[in-house]
Amino acid sequence: MIPQDDITTYIPQRAPFVMVDAVLQADAKVAKTSFEIREGHLFVVNGLFTEPGLVENMAQTAAAGTGYRYQQKGETVPVGFIAAIKNLKIYNLPKTGDVLHTTITIVHTVMNVHVVEAAVYVDDEKMASCEMKIFEQAS
Repeated sequence: MIPQDDITTYIPQRAPFVMVDAVLQADAKVAKTSFEIREGHLFVVNGLFTEPGLVENMAQTAAAGTGYRYQQKGETVPVGFIAAIKNLKIYNLPKTGDVLHTTITIVHTVMNVHVVEAAVYVDDEKMASCEMKIFEQAS
């Protein structure tokens, strides 16, 4: 597990735009993170974490997994960009104090484009899911 103090080593975002607290798993196919929703966060409105925050949390989970793997190999962490989002489903908006557990699974990779499936949970309740195409910029 990589704690919050070190998370910006693996993702390009900086406060107040960081939406990952810890990397729980990062291997060749799967990345898992956690994130506690705090009052006053950029994407909290009326005590709820909004849709853009959920999407960004999924994207940052993908970035954190990739960044961790590159760091472990002693390589420069690449910058990635969301190329497309497909089948986005928001089931419920989490509230302040909830802890998101997000999983990214790489479905396939073609050159420097990764197709991933993403899901966000609070406890056992699915909050959001989608498929993303992420373009990884060559270093």
